[in-house]
Amino acid sequence: QVQLVESGGGLVQPGGSLRLSCAASGIIFSINHMGWYRQAPGKNRELVARITSGGRTNYADSVKGRFTISRDTAKNTVSLQMNSLKPEDTAVYYCNKDPPYFAWGQGTQVTVSS
Repeated sequence: QVQLVESGGGLVQPGGSLRLSCAASGIIFSINHMGWYRQAPGKNRELVARITSGGRTNYADSVKGRFTISRDTAKNTVSLQMNSLKPEDTAVYYCNKDPPYFAWGQGTQVTVSS
């Protein structure tokens, strides 16, 4: 059974940065299309960044130029570097396959506030 574990969230001021990490057993990230998703209060979960098995990346317009998705094959992790954070980035962030396939993990809370 695959369990996705997200970490790295926290409280940060506008303009700040955070790096999220996703780890899991039972799945090899490098041979799967993986995505970072977020869900803000009262809103649907949305895909914000994806990385294909071939390493190609895509981003939602709202985060393009500010977020970077990457993976570490040796550690079998997928990361999301978030820079120039805005209050509207506040959400719980999750990783999963793209499209989603596994049960969602607990996510990691990102709060952008002064």
